Amino acid sequence: MTHPKPLTDAELASIAPGEALTLATVIIVFTVVILTVAAWKLFQSDKAKVTTPDGFKFEWDL
Repeated sequence: MTHPKPLTDAELASIAPGEALTLATVIIVFTVVILTVAAWKLFQSDKAKVTTPDGFKFEWDL
């Protein structure tokens, strides 16, 4: 097994550690927005029936 060569000073300077943090933040924001819209649509409906993967069932008629 060969060892990778160390990065040069120029390569080290070009690394931007904020990219992973930005990507994670964008993914989290999109996930929260999608779940919020889904919950809003669900609670605004007159009739709903939801079953979670764990087997919990929620039903309501307005």
